[in-house]
Amino acid sequence: THSKMATVSLSFNIDSPRWDQSTFAGRLKHFLNITDPRTVLVSEQELDQAKALVEGCRAGLVPPGSSQEQLFYAKKLYDSAFHPDSGEKMNLIGRMSFQVPGGMAITGCMLQFYRTVPAVVFWQWVNQSFNAFVNYTNRNAASPISLRQIGVAYVTATGAALATAVGLNLYTKRAPPLLARWVPFAAVAAANCVNIPMMRQQEIINGITVTDENNNELGCSRRAAVKGIAQVVLSRITMAAPGMIILPIIMERLEKFTFMQRIRVLHGPLQVLLCGGFLLFMVPAACALFPQRCSLALDDLEVELRDSIKAKHGDKVPYVYFNKGL
Repeated sequence: THSKMATVSLSFNIDSPRWDQSTFAGRLKHFLNITDPRTVLVSEQELDQAKALVEGCRAGLVPPGSSQEQLFYAKKLYDSAFHPDSGEKMNLIGRMSFQVPGGMAITGCMLQFYRTVPAVVFWQWVNQSFNAFVNYTNRNAASPISLRQIGVAYVTATGAALATAVGLNLYTKRAPPLLARWVPFAAVAAANCVNIPMMRQQEIINGITVTDENNNELGCSRRAAVKGIAQVVLSRITMAAPGMIILPIIMERLEKFTFMQRIRVLHGPLQVLLCGGFLLFMVPAACALFPQRCSLALDDLEVELRDSIKAKHGDKVPYVYFNKGL
């Protein structure tokens, strides 16, 4: 047993990705694994055991008889529930693995109840509260954010969503019915453009740590933060787009059938289920759009940082790398 334990601990690196992260297909497999909504049902005790196993494995202490599959499963649970920077257990609602059950319920309701202003206001508020929670949970733990900044981010994002939704809702009263169904998506896109940069404003103000290829720290860059946050905004909008753009077209067609007019009470649950179908694929696909370890050419950095890197390393560092967050 001892020799088996030694072999696993020497040859197996639990933190090296199972799939090639430089390709979209590899990143998609990685995020399908860690955003798996079934992990939401795993008990606290099992999550703590997974964390202990992962930390033991990092220290080179693999329990005798452990298979590689067991270690991979423990890492999957660890990645789904614990913050990558701090190692702390994340709140259930803020986890990426909760995006499908949480997102499908809220998105389905936003798409169903879009006709009246009170309903629009309520569901946009619920959605922005959920988004703020997710953005706070998945923030870069190295860039602390104060409660006041969280409050300002939440209020401005909710304001942007409501202004867009209510404004467009009134504007589309005389437009074709399908346009009115697309208002929730416009509101979600507008809010994402406000919510994420506001929630991560410390990164834009102070910059985020950039490293060389071998993870040696080179300094802090605001431009790197802007690039990372822009990619996250684009990913979140992409995550919502298919369900919120294609589903209204499907519902518009379905509602013309007589049998659908008879079962109006089931329209809401049907939209929620169909949203879940879209999100099941779109959450990992949107997270996989860009590499988690983002790169930036040295020439695109701030002048002071670029000059200091060149002074220390010459031309040996053509690119810098950083974690873009989710």
